[in-house]
Amino acid sequence: MGRVMMVGWIALALVVVVLGFVRLAPSDPLDWNTQPELSEDKEFRGGVFRVVRTGPDGLERFHRIAGQASRTKLLAGSVEDRMTTYVTRTKLFGFPDYTTARQDGEFLKVYARLRFGRSDLGTNKARIDSWLSQMAPSAAHLSDEGEKTSTN
Repeated sequence: MGRVMMVGWIALALVVVVLGFVRLAPSDPLDWNTQPELSEDKEFRGGVFRVVRTGPDGLERFHRIAGQASRTKLLAGSVEDRMTTYVTRTKLFGFPDYTTARQDGEFLKVYARLRFGRSDLGTNKARIDSWLSQMAPSAAHLSDEGEKTSTN
């Protein structure tokens, strides 16, 4: 019985350490305030990339929406810099997801990805699609085929 208790306490300690690391790991803006050079929508196991025709004020509108989202805070950048990065943490364990939005002329390019693990189970896609749907009805994103489609 003593050995089982000791193994249980060690396992619990390991879980606490791992969750503490996930919650307290620093987020270096130089590592996360960046985007790949893509010109069309792309989905991958740990996130999503969206290209949206918003006009030149798309980042400003996106920033207002992201700034009001729960468990989300600005990590780096500004509207004036034409690129912002946000950290959104999961409710239960505090896993961080990073969203970088960049204004590129008439287009807003949004890159959302996880930090830990291999799959986000679609949470980044759902969050970004929700934020984009809250933007003005005139916003349109490019599908994988490169055609414009309405986000509403």
